Amino acid sequence: MHVKTKQMYRVLKFGGSSVADATHISQVLDIVEAELPKGQVVLVASAISGATDTLLGGDEAAMEALEKRHLKIVQRLFTGSEREQAADEIRNLFAQMRQAPEEERVTFGEIFSTRIIERKLRVDGIRSQWLDSRRLIIKGDREATRGSIQRAFADAAEVYVAPGFICGTKDGGVSTLGRGGSDYSAAIYAAALKADSLQIWTDVPGIMTANPRQVPAARTIPEMSYKTALEMASNGAKVLYAPTVAPAMEAGIAIEVRNTFAPNGGKTVISDKAPDTLGLASAKTDDGMVVITLVGSTDKAEASKALKSAGIAPRSIETKDGSLRITLKPEVENPALNALHRTFFETLPQKEICLFIAGAGAVGKALLELIGRSQETVAERTGKCLKVIGLGRSNGYNIDLKGITSAETPLEGDYIDEICSVAPRGSVFVDCTGSETIHLRYEQLLRRGINIVSSNRRSFAIPYVEYASMHAAARESGAFLRYETTVGSALPVLDSIARGTNSCEEVLSLEAVVSCTLNQILGTYGSDGRSFASLVRAAQDEGLTEADPRADLIGRDALRKLLILGREAGVQLEEADVRVEPIIPLSMVDMPLEEFYKELEAMEPSFREAYLGAAREGCRLLFVASLEKADDPGNADSVIGPAGYRSCICVKRIPENHPAYHLKGTENAIMIRSSFHPLPIVIEGPGEGALQAASSILNDILR
Repeated sequence: MHVKTKQMYRVLKFGGSSVADATHISQVLDIVEAELPKGQVVLVASAISGATDTLLGGDEAAMEALEKRHLKIVQRLFTGSEREQAADEIRNLFAQMRQAPEEERVTFGEIFSTRIIERKLRVDGIRSQWLDSRRLIIKGDREATRGSIQRAFADAAEVYVAPGFICGTKDGGVSTLGRGGSDYSAAIYAAALKADSLQIWTDVPGIMTANPRQVPAARTIPEMSYKTALEMASNGAKVLYAPTVAPAMEAGIAIEVRNTFAPNGGKTVISDKAPDTLGLASAKTDDGMVVITLVGSTDKAEASKALKSAGIAPRSIETKDGSLRITLKPEVENPALNALHRTFFETLPQKEICLFIAGAGAVGKALLELIGRSQETVAERTGKCLKVIGLGRSNGYNIDLKGITSAETPLEGDYIDEICSVAPRGSVFVDCTGSETIHLRYEQLLRRGINIVSSNRRSFAIPYVEYASMHAAARESGAFLRYETTVGSALPVLDSIARGTNSCEEVLSLEAVVSCTLNQILGTYGSDGRSFASLVRAAQDEGLTEADPRADLIGRDALRKLLILGREAGVQLEEADVRVEPIIPLSMVDMPLEEFYKELEAMEPSFREAYLGAAREGCRLLFVASLEKADDPGNADSVIGPAGYRSCICVKRIPENHPAYHLKGTENAIMIRSSFHPLPIVIEGPGEGALQAASSILNDILR
């Protein structure tokens, strides 16, 4: 027994922007050709962009320009005799249009475009047939329309080409389905043929949460119910003509809304299987106001809050049919749409940031804890989802692309090599170590497209040529290299200096009181009778000093910070350019630690005298790193470095009117004078603390 198989039809509608010129029509034909193996194609097209308005206007000069546009398309699509035949057909159609009754002229736009497309298909060897929608779609008569369409598809064409928008009337006249009616035409053809697929091809990637021309953050809604699509289309969302939904819904045909210019990109599928979703649409009213519809939500309180935060007072907010209707002045339409979109659509994480952390000391642990308890807040406020997928420690590393969830046994091997082999582009490597050599691997990471955030000042107090090379690698790869935490912990120091320098602001001087260790020791000295040596030992016991406290006393930590500050200020500063006056003789650096403490105790009289001398002048002692534009380059007592800057690190007597005089404990202060700000800008605050450092690192990751 012979069983007749169901004919497979795929209806594809293309809008005016999709057929605007020869290049775009070629893209349309590529899409159609890709659909042919799946069944017979019904290609419904609009007039080329702008044609309908020209035909409605009736201006003869504009008509001539429109005819030339069509002839130019023919010139590009065809060659030889086919070109002449196609051009003759277009000229004849324009002549018919000029002879037609004025009210019928508007119906020719779709005829022009579809005749060109159908002829091009035949020339390319595809069996095609042009259908006259004026004879097949009868306005107001569904049964007659269905019968006419089904009879017209008796031939075995591969592609049927039909003009959208236009239709016939019961008395044999010609009419239209309304502006945007080509979508409706496609749905009518699809319903009559019980098509397997109905595709609306336009210039956006599906139906979006809002009009992207008004709301830049709008994003595609992948699935949508017929109800939501109808509600959005009925209230101003122009990507889909509202009457299109009913025929497809009654026939149970899913509607795909796709982008002609990115065929494999985002799309929206509208069906009875999809959920009701949220969406934003807006339309002007007859009285000049605007009504914004928040489809699928009745949360009046949240909408009011969003508008209030943007300084917008709507005329009214009403609930109707499960959606909010917000009436307001047209001047605030776009700000209102963006405010509502932020509240209802941008609170969910949109971007996952993969983190590879190196270092599990105090700062690394604080960062992990901070990420763990702030993920929801970060996602809500920034749309970014933080995901720790790598953790490197002194005894090995762990990497899990699904996320590090437990303290598993560390793996042996090269952590950075493994990161470079598995990290998604755009991941962030976070250096919470104190390593002297890890900076040598930064360029490898950057060139792989992996961003770097570092709290390791040793990585930036390196020879300038290596420092510059790292930054060049970051620029070339498009990855970022951020290290705000290296000076002043959580204080916004480096970014402030760099922004000024980038805008041609010349730094005249920097004074940096940034040695937390010496700020604590010098600030306490003289207050409780303890010797300087005993205060140094206490600071070491508290973990405030470097592993060897002599590194602080000879200014190593302050030197690293000054090099970083100077370079952010645009000065190519090297260690040799800085005059350092250590608190202890360099001869004490290499002696055994206990012997060092004995020698330091023996120096107590000189410390005492320095303290009392400062006190007699109403001053206090602070360890200051400074960089200053030299007024007198010939002064032999100073080292003049790059671009005529003098730099020094030493203990200074600070008077009571100095901004740093009242610093307490481990607080830091940086005073900046510049060509734009001759009076000093003072940045002051906590300079030490694992949680503060972790907070600053997190800011670097997120900004």
